[in-house]
Amino acid sequence: MALSDDRLDRFARQIILPEIGGAGQVALTRAHVALIGLGGIGSPVLQYLAGAGIGRFTLVDDDTVSASNLQRQTLYSAGDVSASKTEKAVAWLRAFDPEIAVETVETRIDTDTAPQFIAGADLVLDGTDNFATRLAVSDACVHARIPLLSAAVARFQGQVAAFAGHRPDQACYRCFVGDAFDADDCDTCAENGILGAMAGWVGTFAAMEAIRVLLAGIGGLGDPQWGRLHILDGMKPGMKTIRIAKDPDCKACS
Repeated sequence: MALSDDRLDRFARQIILPEIGGAGQVALTRAHVALIGLGGIGSPVLQYLAGAGIGRFTLVDDDTVSASNLQRQTLYSAGDVSASKTEKAVAWLRAFDPEIAVETVETRIDTDTAPQFIAGADLVLDGTDNFATRLAVSDACVHARIPLLSAAVARFQGQVAAFAGHRPDQACYRCFVGDAFDADDCDTCAENGILGAMAGWVGTFAAMEAIRVLLAGIGGLGDPQWGRLHILDGMKPGMKTIRIAKDPDCKACS
């Protein structure tokens, strides 16, 4: 696949990086990312992955824009309140880069629907805010043998991790949190509060890790870091990384 002169010009600052180069840019152009959640994390993820040249997106979100979203969800403006998030995300994407292919899902993702929504993706990126959805997405990824990048944020702390639970030696997201969170009972931003810039940091770091995963074996960004949980602390500030072990009794991947 050859890039046109216009596309070469658009991504020139990225292609010149030896860790990406022309081969890496072509790989990004061919990549299909399923983005679950278009909120405080999903907004910068979509913006930076589109900027990097990801060729196709599946956008999944059943919510509408509210005034309280505007503090951290950078895809939207005051005139978008009450509008569909997927509709507005597609409008942004079309204005930013009309060559990107996009499909949308405005249905809440759960155990039954997750497999069809992620089908065909090279990477699933989950930025949702409840454990039941996250576990449904993770289990579907394991079954479909698709890598999962999970990103979460609350108050001044964020977490980002890449999982390849379909591999015999790698943990899945369920190995990390266990089975106790299958119920839809997670705390929300409305209850805990959140700093918008913190969501932006987590989202942009997740976009960086997504590119690392998509270029594994092609570019020079190195190991996709399966099973490593990056904990971002906005108060210190700083970041630490821990390894998540595969649970031999995990009902999803073992």
